[in-house]
Amino acid sequence: MLVLVASYFFYGLWDWRFLFLIFASTLVDYLVGIAIDNNNENLKRKKAWLWVSVIFNIGLLGFFKYYNFFADSFIDMFQLFGYNITSTWTLNIILPVGISFYTFQTMSYSLDIYYNRLKPSKDFLSFATFVAFFPQLVAGPIERATDLLGQISSKRVFSQNQIIEGLKLILWGLFKKMVIADALAPMVDDIFTNYSTYPASTLILGVTLFSFQVYGDFSGYSDIAIGTSKLFGIELMSNFKFPNFSRNVAEYWQRWHISLSTWFRHYIYIPLGGSRVSKLKSVRNICIIFLVSGFWHGANWTFIFWGAFHALAFVPVFLLGRNAIYKDSVVAENSFFPSFVEIGQLLLTFAIVTFSRIFFRSESLTDAFGYISRIGSDMSYAPYQHPLGYRMTDYFILVLLFVLYEFRMRRDERSPFKFKNKYVRFAAYTLVIFAILLFYDSGFDRSFIYFQF
Repeated sequence: MLVLVASYFFYGLWDWRFLFLIFASTLVDYLVGIAIDNNNENLKRKKAWLWVSVIFNIGLLGFFKYYNFFADSFIDMFQLFGYNITSTWTLNIILPVGISFYTFQTMSYSLDIYYNRLKPSKDFLSFATFVAFFPQLVAGPIERATDLLGQISSKRVFSQNQIIEGLKLILWGLFKKMVIADALAPMVDDIFTNYSTYPASTLILGVTLFSFQVYGDFSGYSDIAIGTSKLFGIELMSNFKFPNFSRNVAEYWQRWHISLSTWFRHYIYIPLGGSRVSKLKSVRNICIIFLVSGFWHGANWTFIFWGAFHALAFVPVFLLGRNAIYKDSVVAENSFFPSFVEIGQLLLTFAIVTFSRIFFRSESLTDAFGYISRIGSDMSYAPYQHPLGYRMTDYFILVLLFVLYEFRMRRDERSPFKFKNKYVRFAAYTLVIFAILLFYDSGFDRSFIYFQF
Protein backbone atom coordinates (compact mmCIF):
# COMPACT_ATOMS: atom_id res chain seq x y z
CA MET A 1 0.00 0.00 0.00
CA LEU A 2 2.85 2.40 0.86
CA VAL A 3 4.53 1.81 -2.51
CA LEU A 4 1.23 2.42 -4.33
CA VAL A 5 0.64 5.71 -2.47
CA ALA A 6 4.24 6.77 -3.15
CA SER A 7 3.84 5.89 -6.85
CA TYR A 8 0.65 7.92 -7.24
CA PHE A 9 2.18 10.80 -5.31
CA PHE A 10 5.26 10.66 -7.57
CA TYR A 11 3.13 10.72 -10.73
CA GLY A 12 0.81 13.39 -9.34
CA LEU A 13 3.74 15.77 -8.80
CA TRP A 14 3.88 16.19 -12.56
CA ASP A 15 0.14 16.77 -13.09
CA TRP A 16 -2.43 15.37 -10.65
CA ARG A 17 -5.17 15.40 -13.29
CA PHE A 18 -3.59 12.51 -15.16
CA LEU A 19 -3.82 10.27 -12.12
CA PHE A 20 -7.35 9.58 -13.34
CA LEU A 21 -5.93 8.20 -16.60
CA ILE A 22 -3.55 5.76 -14.99
CA PHE A 23 -6.26 4.69 -12.54
CA ALA A 24 -8.71 4.15 -15.42
CA SER A 25 -6.17 2.08 -17.35
CA THR A 26 -5.50 0.06 -14.20
CA LEU A 27 -9.19 -0.54 -13.46
CA VAL A 28 -10.06 -1.51 -17.05
CA ASP A 29 -7.31 -4.11 -17.38
CA TYR A 30 -7.91 -5.48 -13.88
CA LEU A 31 -11.58 -6.15 -14.75
CA VAL A 32 -10.76 -7.28 -18.30
CA GLY A 33 -8.23 -9.79 -16.98
CA ILE A 34 -10.86 -11.38 -14.73
CA ALA A 35 -13.44 -11.35 -17.54
CA ILE A 36 -11.05 -13.03 -19.99
CA ASP A 37 -10.33 -15.79 -17.48
CA ASN A 38 -14.04 -16.26 -16.71
CA ASN A 39 -14.73 -16.76 -20.43
CA ASN A 40 -11.85 -19.15 -21.07
CA GLU A 41 -14.16 -21.68 -22.71
CA ASN A 42 -15.89 -19.11 -24.90
CA LEU A 43 -13.30 -17.93 -27.42
CA LYS A 44 -15.59 -15.29 -28.93
CA ARG A 45 -16.28 -13.57 -25.60
CA LYS A 46 -12.70 -14.03 -24.50
CA LYS A 47 -11.47 -12.22 -27.62
CA ALA A 48 -14.12 -9.51 -27.22
CA TRP A 49 -12.88 -8.73 -23.71
CA LEU A 50 -9.30 -8.59 -24.98
CA TRP A 51 -10.38 -6.02 -27.55
CA VAL A 52 -11.83 -3.91 -24.73
CA SER A 53 -8.32 -3.62 -23.26
CA VAL A 54 -6.63 -3.00 -26.61
CA ILE A 55 -9.15 -0.39 -27.79
CA PHE A 56 -9.20 1.42 -24.45
CA ASN A 57 -5.41 1.63 -24.06
CA ILE A 58 -4.65 2.34 -27.71
CA GLY A 59 -7.50 4.85 -27.64
CA LEU A 60 -5.92 6.68 -24.69
CA LEU A 61 -2.55 6.63 -26.40
CA GLY A 62 -4.04 7.64 -29.74
CA PHE A 63 -5.96 10.62 -28.39
CA PHE A 64 -3.28 12.13 -26.18
CA LYS A 65 -0.25 11.30 -28.32
CA TYR A 66 -1.39 10.99 -31.94
CA TYR A 67 -4.61 12.97 -32.42
CA ASN A 68 -2.90 16.16 -33.62
CA PHE A 69 -0.49 14.16 -35.78
CA PHE A 70 -3.34 12.50 -37.69
CA ALA A 71 -5.30 15.76 -37.91
CA ASP A 72 -2.33 17.68 -39.33
CA SER A 73 -1.39 14.82 -41.69
CA PHE A 74 -4.98 14.69 -42.97
CA ILE A 75 -4.92 18.42 -43.67
CA ASP A 76 -1.50 18.22 -45.36
CA MET A 77 -2.74 15.41 -47.61
CA PHE A 78 -5.67 17.51 -48.87
CA GLN A 79 -3.39 20.49 -49.41
CA LEU A 80 -1.23 18.36 -51.71
CA PHE A 81 -4.28 18.08 -53.99
CA GLY A 82 -4.89 21.82 -53.95
CA TYR A 83 -7.53 22.00 -51.22
CA ASN A 84 -6.82 24.77 -48.73
CA ILE A 85 -8.13 23.56 -45.37
CA THR A 86 -7.62 25.64 -42.27
CA SER A 87 -6.24 23.68 -39.32
CA THR A 88 -9.07 24.07 -36.81
CA TRP A 89 -9.19 20.42 -35.74
CA THR A 90 -6.04 20.30 -33.66
CA LEU A 91 -6.32 20.43 -29.88
CA ASN A 92 -4.06 21.86 -27.22
CA ILE A 93 -3.38 18.50 -25.53
CA ILE A 94 -0.73 17.86 -22.89
CA LEU A 95 0.98 14.50 -23.38
CA PRO A 96 0.77 12.56 -20.07
CA VAL A 97 4.28 11.54 -19.07
CA GLY A 98 4.92 7.80 -19.35
CA ILE A 99 1.63 7.01 -21.11
CA SER A 100 3.39 4.96 -23.80
CA PHE A 101 4.99 2.83 -21.11
CA TYR A 102 2.17 2.11 -18.71
CA THR A 103 -0.46 1.48 -21.42
CA PHE A 104 1.81 -1.17 -22.95
CA GLN A 105 2.42 -2.65 -19.51
CA THR A 106 -1.28 -2.98 -18.70
CA MET A 107 -2.07 -4.34 -22.17
CA SER A 108 0.61 -7.02 -21.77
CA TYR A 109 -1.21 -8.20 -18.62
CA SER A 110 -4.48 -8.75 -20.50
CA LEU A 111 -2.65 -10.34 -23.43
CA ASP A 112 -0.80 -12.78 -21.17
CA ILE A 113 -4.09 -13.85 -19.58
CA TYR A 114 -5.63 -14.26 -23.04
CA TYR A 115 -2.75 -16.51 -24.14
CA ASN A 116 -3.00 -18.48 -20.86
CA ARG A 117 0.46 -17.44 -19.71
CA LEU A 118 -0.93 -15.88 -16.52
CA LYS A 119 -3.87 -16.13 -14.16
CA PRO A 120 -5.63 -12.84 -13.32
CA SER A 121 -4.81 -11.11 -10.06
CA LYS A 122 -7.60 -10.85 -7.50
CA ASP A 123 -5.59 -8.34 -5.46
CA PHE A 124 -6.42 -4.91 -6.89
CA LEU A 125 -3.85 -3.05 -4.75
CA SER A 126 -1.02 -5.29 -5.94
CA PHE A 127 -2.13 -4.91 -9.54
CA ALA A 128 -2.40 -1.13 -9.21
CA THR A 129 1.13 -1.09 -7.77
CA PHE A 130 2.34 -3.19 -10.72
CA VAL A 131 0.96 -0.59 -13.16
CA ALA A 132 2.12 2.51 -11.25
CA PHE A 133 5.38 1.26 -9.71
CA PHE A 134 7.20 4.60 -9.62
CA PRO A 135 10.83 3.62 -10.41
CA GLN A 136 9.87 2.43 -13.90
CA LEU A 137 6.55 4.19 -14.41
CA VAL A 138 7.55 7.06 -16.68
CA ALA A 139 10.31 5.55 -18.86
CA GLY A 140 10.45 1.82 -18.28
CA PRO A 141 11.67 -0.84 -18.38
CA ILE A 142 8.27 -2.06 -19.61
CA GLU A 143 7.70 -5.03 -17.33
CA ARG A 144 5.41 -8.02 -17.89
CA ALA A 145 3.10 -9.12 -15.12
CA THR A 146 4.63 -12.60 -15.25
CA ASP A 147 7.88 -11.05 -13.99
CA LEU A 148 6.86 -8.12 -11.79
CA LEU A 149 3.37 -8.72 -10.37
CA GLY A 150 4.42 -11.81 -8.43
CA GLN A 151 7.28 -9.92 -6.81
CA ILE A 152 4.90 -7.15 -5.71
CA SER A 153 2.32 -9.61 -4.35
CA SER A 154 4.78 -11.74 -2.41
CA LYS A 155 6.51 -10.92 0.87
CA ARG A 156 9.99 -9.51 0.36
CA VAL A 157 12.94 -10.00 2.69
CA PHE A 158 15.54 -7.31 3.39
CA SER A 159 18.79 -8.10 1.61
CA GLN A 160 21.90 -6.09 2.32
CA ASN A 161 23.59 -7.24 -0.89
CA GLN A 162 20.55 -6.21 -2.95
CA ILE A 163 20.56 -2.76 -1.33
CA ILE A 164 24.28 -2.30 -2.06
CA GLU A 165 23.84 -3.46 -5.66
CA GLY A 166 20.93 -1.03 -6.05
CA LEU A 167 22.91 1.94 -4.72
CA LYS A 168 25.78 1.13 -7.08
CA LEU A 169 23.43 1.09 -10.08
CA ILE A 170 21.81 4.36 -8.99
CA LEU A 171 25.26 5.98 -8.72
CA TRP A 172 26.30 4.69 -12.15
CA GLY A 173 23.00 5.80 -13.67
CA LEU A 174 23.43 9.30 -12.26
CA PHE A 175 26.93 9.41 -13.73
CA LYS A 176 25.68 8.41 -17.20
CA LYS A 177 22.86 10.95 -17.04
CA MET A 178 24.61 13.95 -15.46
CA VAL A 179 28.21 13.55 -16.58
CA ILE A 180 27.76 12.02 -20.04
CA ALA A 181 24.28 12.90 -21.35
CA ASP A 182 23.81 16.33 -19.77
CA ALA A 183 27.39 17.39 -20.53
CA LEU A 184 26.92 16.63 -24.23
CA ALA A 185 23.43 18.14 -24.50
CA PRO A 186 24.44 21.82 -25.07
CA MET A 187 26.68 20.85 -27.99
CA VAL A 188 24.08 18.55 -29.55
CA ASP A 189 21.34 21.18 -29.19
CA ASP A 190 23.55 23.86 -30.72
CA ILE A 191 24.60 21.77 -33.71
CA PHE A 192 21.13 20.44 -34.53
CA THR A 193 19.54 23.88 -34.11
CA ASN A 194 22.10 25.65 -36.31
CA TYR A 195 23.02 22.80 -38.66
CA SER A 196 22.74 25.03 -41.74
CA THR A 197 25.73 27.10 -40.57
CA TYR A 198 28.11 24.24 -39.82
CA PRO A 199 30.36 22.13 -42.10
CA ALA A 200 30.15 18.36 -42.45
CA SER A 201 32.78 17.70 -39.78
CA THR A 202 30.70 19.48 -37.14
CA LEU A 203 27.46 17.81 -38.23
CA ILE A 204 29.05 14.36 -38.00
CA LEU A 205 30.36 15.32 -34.57
CA GLY A 206 26.89 16.50 -33.51
CA VAL A 207 25.06 13.28 -34.36
CA THR A 208 27.89 11.18 -32.91
CA LEU A 209 27.67 13.07 -29.62
CA PHE A 210 23.89 12.62 -29.70
CA SER A 211 24.39 8.85 -29.89
CA PHE A 212 26.30 8.99 -26.63
CA GLN A 213 23.88 11.51 -25.14
CA VAL A 214 20.72 9.47 -25.76
CA TYR A 215 22.45 6.29 -24.59
CA GLY A 216 23.71 7.92 -21.39
CA ASP A 217 20.33 9.55 -20.79
CA PHE A 218 18.08 6.53 -21.34
CA SER A 219 20.31 3.76 -20.02
CA GLY A 220 21.16 6.02 -17.08
CA TYR A 221 17.47 6.29 -16.22
CA SER A 222 17.08 2.51 -16.56
CA ASP A 223 19.99 1.93 -14.17
CA ILE A 224 18.44 4.33 -11.66
CA ALA A 225 15.06 2.58 -12.00
CA ILE A 226 16.57 -0.89 -11.60
CA GLY A 227 18.70 0.27 -8.66
CA THR A 228 15.77 1.97 -6.91
CA SER A 229 13.63 -1.14 -7.35
CA LYS A 230 16.34 -3.19 -5.66
CA LEU A 231 15.92 -0.99 -2.58
CA PHE A 232 12.34 -2.34 -2.40
CA GLY A 233 13.48 -5.92 -2.93
CA ILE A 234 12.23 -5.99 -6.54
CA GLU A 235 14.25 -7.03 -9.58
CA LEU A 236 13.50 -5.39 -12.93
CA MET A 237 14.75 -6.67 -16.27
CA SER A 238 17.88 -5.21 -17.84
CA ASN A 239 16.96 -2.66 -20.48
CA PHE A 240 20.42 -2.09 -21.97
CA LYS A 241 23.36 -4.42 -22.49
CA PHE A 242 26.03 -2.17 -24.00
CA PRO A 243 24.45 -1.64 -27.44
CA ASN A 244 27.44 0.43 -28.59
CA PHE A 245 29.44 -2.80 -28.71
CA SER A 246 27.10 -4.51 -31.18
CA ARG A 247 28.54 -6.28 -34.22
CA ASN A 248 25.48 -5.89 -36.44
CA VAL A 249 22.11 -4.15 -36.31
CA ALA A 250 20.32 -7.29 -35.09
CA GLU A 251 22.62 -7.55 -32.08
CA TYR A 252 22.08 -3.84 -31.45
CA TRP A 253 18.34 -4.43 -31.06
CA GLN A 254 19.05 -7.31 -28.70
CA ARG A 255 20.93 -4.85 -26.50
CA TRP A 256 19.02 -1.54 -26.89
CA HIS A 257 15.69 -0.85 -25.12
CA ILE A 258 15.30 -4.56 -24.52
CA SER A 259 11.94 -4.31 -22.76
CA LEU A 260 10.31 -2.61 -25.76
CA SER A 261 11.92 -5.00 -28.27
CA THR A 262 10.73 -7.93 -26.16
CA TRP A 263 7.20 -6.48 -25.98
CA PHE A 264 6.97 -6.14 -29.75
CA ARG A 265 8.40 -9.63 -30.30
CA HIS A 266 5.95 -11.32 -27.92
CA TYR A 267 2.79 -9.40 -28.75
CA ILE A 268 3.13 -8.42 -32.43
CA TYR A 269 5.96 -10.22 -34.23
CA ILE A 270 5.26 -13.77 -32.99
CA PRO A 271 1.42 -13.51 -33.38
CA LEU A 272 2.02 -12.37 -36.97
CA GLY A 273 4.00 -15.54 -37.58
CA GLY A 274 7.46 -14.29 -36.65
CA SER A 275 10.16 -16.06 -38.64
CA ARG A 276 8.20 -19.34 -38.83
CA VAL A 277 6.49 -18.19 -42.03
CA SER A 278 7.95 -17.61 -45.49
CA LYS A 279 10.90 -15.26 -45.95
CA LEU A 280 8.66 -12.69 -47.61
CA LYS A 281 6.17 -12.69 -44.74
CA SER A 282 9.01 -12.61 -42.20
CA VAL A 283 10.38 -9.50 -43.89
CA ARG A 284 6.88 -8.01 -43.78
CA ASN A 285 6.69 -8.76 -40.06
CA ILE A 286 10.08 -7.15 -39.44
CA CYS A 287 9.04 -4.01 -41.31
CA ILE A 288 5.78 -3.80 -39.34
CA ILE A 289 7.67 -4.09 -36.04
CA PHE A 290 10.13 -1.32 -36.86
CA LEU A 291 7.47 1.01 -38.25
CA VAL A 292 5.32 0.50 -35.15
CA SER A 293 8.42 1.01 -32.99
CA GLY A 294 9.13 4.29 -34.73
CA PHE A 295 5.54 5.43 -34.32
CA TRP A 296 5.57 4.41 -30.64
CA HIS A 297 8.43 6.85 -30.06
CA GLY A 298 6.56 9.89 -31.21
CA ALA A 299 3.87 11.49 -33.34
CA ASN A 300 6.25 12.72 -36.00
CA TRP A 301 7.23 11.47 -39.45
CA THR A 302 10.86 11.64 -38.33
CA PHE A 303 10.32 8.67 -36.00
CA ILE A 304 8.54 6.69 -38.72
CA PHE A 305 11.51 7.29 -41.07
CA TRP A 306 13.84 6.30 -38.22
CA GLY A 307 11.95 3.02 -37.82
CA ALA A 308 11.89 2.43 -41.58
CA PHE A 309 15.64 3.01 -41.77
CA HIS A 310 16.26 0.39 -39.09
CA ALA A 311 13.99 -2.04 -40.94
CA LEU A 312 16.07 -1.56 -44.08
CA ALA A 313 19.25 -2.09 -42.07
CA PHE A 314 17.88 -5.18 -40.27
CA VAL A 315 16.39 -7.05 -43.23
CA PRO A 316 19.73 -7.84 -44.98
CA VAL A 317 21.11 -9.21 -41.69
CA PHE A 318 18.00 -11.39 -41.38
CA LEU A 319 18.14 -12.63 -44.99
CA LEU A 320 21.80 -13.60 -44.52
CA GLY A 321 20.83 -15.60 -41.43
CA ARG A 322 23.01 -13.50 -39.14
CA ASN A 323 20.30 -12.01 -36.93
CA ALA A 324 20.88 -14.38 -33.99
CA ILE A 325 24.56 -15.37 -34.26
CA TYR A 326 25.64 -12.94 -31.51
CA LYS A 327 22.68 -13.52 -29.21
CA ASP A 328 24.65 -15.29 -26.47
CA SER A 329 28.07 -13.70 -26.81
CA VAL A 330 29.87 -10.40 -26.37
CA VAL A 331 32.55 -8.75 -28.44
CA ALA A 332 36.06 -9.97 -27.58
CA GLU A 333 34.50 -12.95 -25.83
CA ASN A 334 37.75 -14.67 -24.91
CA SER A 335 40.26 -11.84 -25.22
CA PHE A 336 40.98 -8.44 -23.78
CA PHE A 337 40.90 -6.61 -27.14
CA PRO A 338 38.50 -7.12 -30.05
CA SER A 339 39.90 -8.47 -33.30
CA PHE A 340 40.32 -6.23 -36.36
CA VAL A 341 37.21 -7.82 -37.86
CA GLU A 342 35.21 -7.08 -34.70
CA ILE A 343 36.48 -3.49 -34.62
CA GLY A 344 35.25 -3.07 -38.19
CA GLN A 345 31.88 -4.57 -37.27
CA LEU A 346 31.52 -2.28 -34.24
CA LEU A 347 32.38 0.83 -36.23
CA LEU A 348 30.04 -0.06 -39.10
CA THR A 349 27.13 -0.83 -36.77
CA PHE A 350 27.73 2.31 -34.74
CA ALA A 351 27.86 4.38 -37.96
CA ILE A 352 24.55 2.92 -39.22
CA VAL A 353 22.78 3.47 -35.89
CA THR A 354 24.25 6.96 -35.50
CA PHE A 355 23.18 7.99 -39.00
CA SER A 356 19.61 6.91 -38.19
CA ARG A 357 19.62 9.24 -35.21
CA ILE A 358 19.61 12.25 -37.51
CA PHE A 359 15.93 11.42 -38.04
CA PHE A 360 15.42 10.63 -34.34
CA ARG A 361 16.81 13.99 -33.18
CA SER A 362 15.52 16.32 -35.90
CA GLU A 363 12.34 18.30 -35.33
CA SER A 364 11.00 17.60 -38.83
CA LEU A 365 11.79 15.67 -42.00
CA THR A 366 12.81 18.95 -43.59
CA ASP A 367 15.44 19.41 -40.89
CA ALA A 368 16.56 15.77 -41.12
CA PHE A 369 17.09 15.82 -44.87
CA GLY A 370 18.57 19.32 -44.62
CA TYR A 371 21.08 18.00 -42.08
CA ILE A 372 21.99 15.06 -44.34
CA SER A 373 22.18 17.30 -47.41
CA ARG A 374 24.47 19.71 -45.58
CA ILE A 375 26.86 16.86 -44.76
CA GLY A 376 27.00 15.91 -48.44
CA SER A 377 27.29 19.43 -49.82
CA ASP A 378 29.87 20.92 -47.47
CA MET A 379 32.57 18.30 -47.00
CA SER A 380 34.89 20.66 -45.16
CA TYR A 381 36.47 20.66 -41.74
CA ALA A 382 36.43 23.36 -39.10
CA PRO A 383 37.15 22.98 -35.38
CA TYR A 384 33.96 23.15 -33.34
CA GLN A 385 33.75 25.69 -30.54
CA HIS A 386 31.74 24.73 -27.46
CA PRO A 387 28.70 27.06 -27.10
CA LEU A 388 29.77 27.83 -23.50
CA GLY A 389 33.43 28.22 -24.34
CA TYR A 390 34.69 24.98 -22.77
CA ARG A 391 37.58 22.98 -24.21
CA MET A 392 36.35 20.31 -26.62
CA THR A 393 39.35 18.11 -25.91
CA ASP A 394 38.08 17.50 -22.38
CA TYR A 395 34.79 16.15 -23.73
CA PHE A 396 36.50 13.89 -26.25
CA ILE A 397 38.63 12.42 -23.45
CA LEU A 398 35.53 12.02 -21.26
CA VAL A 399 33.63 10.08 -23.95
CA LEU A 400 36.69 7.94 -24.75
CA LEU A 401 37.22 7.02 -21.07
CA PHE A 402 33.51 6.23 -20.73
CA VAL A 403 33.64 3.89 -23.74
CA LEU A 404 36.76 2.13 -22.44
CA TYR A 405 35.25 1.72 -18.97
CA GLU A 406 32.04 0.25 -20.36
CA PHE A 407 34.05 -2.05 -22.61
CA ARG A 408 35.75 -3.38 -19.50
CA MET A 409 32.36 -4.19 -17.89
CA ARG A 410 30.71 -5.40 -21.14
CA ARG A 411 29.93 -8.89 -19.74
CA ASP A 412 27.81 -7.70 -16.80
CA GLU A 413 25.60 -4.61 -17.06
CA ARG A 414 24.55 -5.00 -13.41
CA SER A 415 28.05 -4.58 -11.92
CA PRO A 416 29.48 -1.15 -12.79
CA PHE A 417 32.03 -1.22 -9.95
CA LYS A 418 33.25 -4.80 -10.17
CA PHE A 419 36.80 -4.58 -8.81
CA LYS A 420 38.43 -7.19 -6.58
CA ASN A 421 40.61 -4.62 -4.83
CA LYS A 422 38.58 -2.57 -2.33
CA TYR A 423 40.90 0.44 -2.71
CA VAL A 424 40.32 0.49 -6.46
CA ARG A 425 36.57 0.26 -5.81
CA PHE A 426 36.74 3.16 -3.37
CA ALA A 427 38.72 5.21 -5.90
CA ALA A 428 36.08 4.48 -8.56
CA TYR A 429 33.25 5.57 -6.23
CA THR A 430 35.16 8.74 -5.36
CA LEU A 431 35.87 9.68 -8.98
CA VAL A 432 32.27 9.09 -10.07
CA ILE A 433 30.80 11.12 -7.18
CA PHE A 434 33.32 13.90 -7.79
CA ALA A 435 32.45 13.98 -11.49
CA ILE A 436 28.71 14.18 -10.71
CA LEU A 437 29.27 17.10 -8.35
CA LEU A 438 31.61 18.78 -10.83
CA PHE A 439 29.17 18.57 -13.74
CA TYR A 440 26.04 19.40 -11.76
CA ASP A 441 24.41 22.65 -12.90
CA SER A 442 21.15 23.62 -11.16
CA GLY A 443 20.27 26.01 -13.98
CA PHE A 444 20.29 23.30 -16.64
CA ASP A 445 17.16 21.46 -17.79
CA ARG A 446 17.83 17.84 -16.85
CA SER A 447 14.65 16.23 -18.20
CA PHE A 448 15.14 12.71 -19.46
CA ILE A 449 14.81 12.42 -23.25
CA TYR A 450 12.42 9.45 -23.08
CA PHE A 451 10.01 11.29 -20.77
CA GLN A 452 8.53 12.81 -23.94
CA PHE A 453 7.52 9.36 -25.18
